Amino acid sequence: MEIHPHSNALIHESSPYLIQHAHNPVQWFPWGEEALNKARSEDKLIIVSIGYSSCHWCHVMERESFEDEEVARVMNNHFVSIKVDREERPDLDRLYMTAVQMLNVQGGWPLNCIALPDGRPIWGGTYFPRVKWIEALTEVERYYRTHRAETLAYAADLEQGIRRHSLLPERPEPTLMTDDKLAQVVDSWAAHFDPHHGSHRGAPKFPMPVNLEFLLHYGVQCKNSHILEHVELTLTSMARGGIYDQAGGGFARYAVDAEWRVPHFEKMLYDNAQLIGLYSSAFKVFRKEHFRDVIRQSVEWVKREMTSADGLFYSSLDADSEGKEGFYYVWREEELKDIIRKEYGLFAEYYQIGKERQWENGTYILHRSMEPEEFAELQGIDAGSFRQMLDRWNRALLEARSTRIPPATDDKSLTSWGSMMVSGLIKAYHAFGERGYLELAVEGATQIRNRCLSGERNLFRSYRSGIPSIPGFHIDYSLYIEACIDLYTATMDSDWLDLALNLTSVTFDMFFDEKSGLFNFNSDRVDVPVTNHAEVEDNVIPSSNSVMGHNLQRLGHLTGNSRFLEGALNMLGAVQDRFEQHPSSHSNWGRLILTQIFPYYEVAITGADAPDLLQQVMKDYQPNMVVAATPLPSDLPLFRNRHDNHKSLIFVCRDQVCRTPFIHLKDAKKVYHIG
Repeated sequence: MEIHPHSNALIHESSPYLIQHAHNPVQWFPWGEEALNKARSEDKLIIVSIGYSSCHWCHVMERESFEDEEVARVMNNHFVSIKVDREERPDLDRLYMTAVQMLNVQGGWPLNCIALPDGRPIWGGTYFPRVKWIEALTEVERYYRTHRAETLAYAADLEQGIRRHSLLPERPEPTLMTDDKLAQVVDSWAAHFDPHHGSHRGAPKFPMPVNLEFLLHYGVQCKNSHILEHVELTLTSMARGGIYDQAGGGFARYAVDAEWRVPHFEKMLYDNAQLIGLYSSAFKVFRKEHFRDVIRQSVEWVKREMTSADGLFYSSLDADSEGKEGFYYVWREEELKDIIRKEYGLFAEYYQIGKERQWENGTYILHRSMEPEEFAELQGIDAGSFRQMLDRWNRALLEARSTRIPPATDDKSLTSWGSMMVSGLIKAYHAFGERGYLELAVEGATQIRNRCLSGERNLFRSYRSGIPSIPGFHIDYSLYIEACIDLYTATMDSDWLDLALNLTSVTFDMFFDEKSGLFNFNSDRVDVPVTNHAEVEDNVIPSSNSVMGHNLQRLGHLTGNSRFLEGALNMLGAVQDRFEQHPSSHSNWGRLILTQIFPYYEVAITGADAPDLLQQVMKDYQPNMVVAATPLPSDLPLFRNRHDNHKSLIFVCRDQVCRTPFIHLKDAKKVYHIG
């Protein structure tokens, strides 16, 4: 049993990131009343240090500073130190990140802020080398003691700045953007596309699924070949690059270069959840087999490395293993020759092995420049035979890699991220008809319901070691509602729709701001430092309000509830100007705009053949409609009085007004089909 010379209050936490710091000599506290009361009673400044389990530079700063006795003496004698897992507390992360950015400091993690005893920030930054960290702490603490009035005044000014930044917009009269104006916005955005490697120009390159989902929707809806070519180029370049784990599936967090070749090796559930959904949608549009390969490999990776024994999804995998970034994923040429043996020449050609392609210390990151079929033709090999060879290579690589010490897994399960994976798997099921994808999604959503939902109202954010913790934020509710709607459309099980409707009612009770027509990030029952806020900016994860706007849109059309439809339109009115100015950071709102300014259909399928017809409908990419199916009579407004015991019927409706039902799907498609 390992003996630790130090321990602190983090030993009682469930977050792997907090537990990592539980034996630092720094006397860390989790965020809570104990730490805040101690700071107030002892009149000590607070250090708020925020990071996450798979953050490389968080580990570096821990090794250099937080495990150092001299640094610990400074922090323990003069401060109350609080550790925060940004994945558990995105509200605190946003508050202190906003403060740091207002101090004209580049944001990032680890995020280190100094705050007054009441939690209001006064200073901050990101990673600090040990000596600079000691110097900064000493100087800020000295200034607070000798210039108390000036420090308090500065904190008040910064607080007002944060409040202004977080102000909810007044609810405007909703007005729809024209399709001509939308085209202008997209054309302006497209001027920044990288024509060679996709995404935006330059480096680093982040997969931005929210952006690509909008561009795919826009390209199909508006029949814009330039935009569709950009989406296909981006997805193909990513799948060929080192950012994608060629042997094992799944995408790394981002690429440090402009060509997607060198990743920052951490793997996040939220990236891969969205990318599984995105590549599935893109397969429907482009019908590229290599997109199917990405889904197949990535879902296998999720099952193998990111799913707990009870069916929940883990949060992330670390970038480091055995003390080195990327060590688990890179290869030496001698290893590869030993693994692949007789076929090594072909392997090296396909996966770009050569001295000019070395990464660091003589190692290689696997990437490729073409698809299997292209390579097979170039080499004069049968395409099917080469695919079998490729599968054999990858199995051998995974077997060899299994002998290494793997990166640490952040094995907490977050409701919002797990919900995104459920939705991504549902999209994969619709695209490929693989029953296992649906079963994995149903199990994930069922476990969230069983373990993170209390009394059908209170959703918890985090679950680990049998314990749910942290009351859910709006993002948790909105993404789980989305997953429930997706499950209903796939399974025809009305229990999922009922749960979505129930949680939507709860969301209005707990988070809705009548003045703005938007939803606050924190429940009105949770105290937060400085101010609450409504999240509207889409980033690597869509904003909670944009997700809720789509939920209300879909639920309104499914149930005929005009309040939901009006709510979605009002929400859109509050942020439409922001989309016009910054489309890439409000692109999920852009998708909602597309559902408003172009025809939106409700497709209801009834009768004994409803399950088969539903699968056929969902194999096509039709983003401007909601689909529901039932083999039995139903009281849902879309189905009421529309069941025929003798034949299956397809109803195509707009705003609850339906055409004469169709018997053949090909006839129904003539009405709703786009692209």
